[in-house]
This record gives sequence, structure tokens and C-alpha cells, in this order.
Amino acid sequence: MDVTMPRWPSAKSTPPEPPSGSILQVKVRLLEVRPMVWRRILVPASYTLEELHGVLQVAMGWEGIHLYRFRIRAVHYGSFDLCVSSPRVPLNAFRFRKGTKITYDYDMAAFWRHEVRIEDRLDPEPGRSYPVCIAGDNTCPPEDCGGPEGYADRRHNAVGFDAMDDVATLAGLIEAIVVEKNIGLLDDPDTRWNLEEVADRIRASEPFLPNAFSRRAVNRRF
Repeated sequence: MDVTMPRWPSAKSTPPEPPSGSILQVKVRLLEVRPMVWRRILVPASYTLEELHGVLQVAMGWEGIHLYRFRIRAVHYGSFDLCVSSPRVPLNAFRFRKGTKITYDYDMAAFWRHEVRIEDRLDPEPGRSYPVCIAGDNTCPPEDCGGPEGYADRRHNAVGFDAMDDVATLAGLIEAIVVEKNIGLLDDPDTRWNLEEVADRIRASEPFLPNAFSRRAVNRRF
């Protein structure tokens, strides 16, 4: 495949290249989604965009099954199937300033757009491994749920009137069986069928309910 070569930054318009051993403090947030999903990560400046893609996938909680691209200074880099510039460019080559923002898109069908902000450039700490996630909040939407709009609709349904009816039905059955000792309800085919249907709908809605973000789980995956 004919891949467009990346455009290298001009030495006249950028500061001297930082040491290759520096660490970038990066904040990434998923746009058009509420509540806000974000992470703060430390990543070696020697990493390529391709490696940064892998870091963002782990940090955000995506599964890496779709195409991706970065937009940096009007140039696109990413999956080779997209016929964009090669992502095998080290971050140091861009000489990012503090506060620089770039765009990271994942899944060209659902179009999950992320803002990636370079917050700081740090010296590596002796004995600390990188990359590492140091902060964040909320979990990413499930893969293949219809993008931001589909996710919003399914989140609404997960806490809507139908969902509340299912919870009320389940609570009523539990009360009848556990509190009132009406164990015979479990032998009724209609009751069992209704209970199974309610349980299936509740399980299906779980990925669209607010879930706690675990920084420890992310760093274990790193």
C-alpha cells in the first residue's frame, strides 16, 4: 500500500528537541459523551504514535478491534487501511509544546473522537515503569453500541421507565419468595419466564449504567 510520508515539523518554528528520555503527561478525554470519560497518563516521549494508540486503547478501555487515526497539524496518521500517514513516528519528532491538543479518532463507523492534550514534559522517575495511568474517571462505552448518539439512547433506556418497571418486578418477586415464603412461585412457568426476561434486560443494560473507573486495573493491563 502506498502510504504518504509524514510531514516533519520545521526546525525554525519549533523549540529544540527535548531529551529522548523525557516523559509526556497526557490527558485524554472522550468527546460528546456524558458523564465525561477521561484519563491522565504518563508516556515516554520516545513512543511512536502507533504505540500511543495502544496506550490510549488500554487506558480508555477500548478493545482495539477498529481502525484509528490521529490528526496533528492538519495531517492524519493512523491505520494503514485508511491510507493516511504512517503512525510509526516518535512523539519527540513533533516537539509538542505544553498545552498542545491533538485529535484521536477510534472506530470510523461509530466515530469515537478523543481530545489528547499534552499537559507537561517530565523527567522519568527512577524505578518507575511507563506508561502509567495516574488519574481518570468513568468507563468507556461498550464497543459497537452505535457511537455517541446510540450510547446516549441506550443510557437513557437503561434508567428509563421500562428499566424501573423491571426493577420493581424483580423486587416484587424477591419479596414474595424471600419475605412471604411463597416459594411455589418458582414452579409457575409464567413467573419463571417473566423473571428470566427481566434478568436478561437488566444484564443487557449494565454496560450503559455509570461504572466506577479503576486506575489499578488499567495499570495492571499496562
